[in-house]
Amino acid sequence: NLKIALPELSDERREMIAKQAVRNELTTYFEFFSIWGSSNQKNIERVQKVHGEHLLHQALAAQKGLVLIVPHFGTWEIMNSYVAQFTEMTIMYKPVKDPGADLFVREARSREGAQLVPTDESGVRQIFKALKQGGTTVILPDHTPKQGGEMIPYFGFPLASSNLSAKLIQKTKAKALLLYAIRNDDGFDMYIEEMSESIYQGTANDGTFVIHQAIEDLVHRYPEHYHWTYKRFKANPKLRALYNLPFNEAVTRLEQLRLEQQNQSTATTVESDVVSSVQ
Repeated sequence: NLKIALPELSDERREMIAKQAVRNELTTYFEFFSIWGSSNQKNIERVQKVHGEHLLHQALAAQKGLVLIVPHFGTWEIMNSYVAQFTEMTIMYKPVKDPGADLFVREARSREGAQLVPTDESGVRQIFKALKQGGTTVILPDHTPKQGGEMIPYFGFPLASSNLSAKLIQKTKAKALLLYAIRNDDGFDMYIEEMSESIYQGTANDGTFVIHQAIEDLVHRYPEHYHWTYKRFKANPKLRALYNLPFNEAVTRLEQLRLEQQNQSTATTVESDVVSSVQ
């Protein structure tokens, strides 16, 4: 994954990031259990500093709906209690297979005052209604949808992707903000950043590409905090077997596809120039 997303780095630098990322991801999972088992107040106190807090308050004051874009990055669960102080959230929730674990997570969500909706069309309708009424939702947009999805570039490769976030943002005109949390020595720093205004323009796929670009920028800034173990890049028909291949063969396959993408881009540009000249 690091070779795909950060090809410009040296092998030594990627190896260092990989070790840091694995440590961070394992730590995050232990932190989740602590967060789910703690009171809202305890979790709020763990957030030491909020960068861009005014953006959250401005968006809520506008009462036009708020979509929080939260990648699988850092310790995202710590942010729920903090945000829940100011707004009720409507969140898609897929039940955990283990009944005991499911109850544990549901109880944590209930303490946060979140309204849980199913991960299907009825859940989407409930989120749409909540946003139109000025409510808030949280979406983690960087995993592969179970079925279907649109082929949208992510780190240079078209991957099956959900465009739900962009659809909700564009159809409801809700404010979109990027949220993430990074641990420090005593707790966590939380970051709130504006999304590009271009997310409201074009199609839902165009908006999803804007989200992908925002995540890519975040990953380039803090690569050691992204959850790299997820096999995201097999969501391209030509990369289905990517993670089953020997490393060198996988790299060769990637370079071939990257070259194809560059050639297609060049051909499209040339064709566009020819059409413009004719017109």
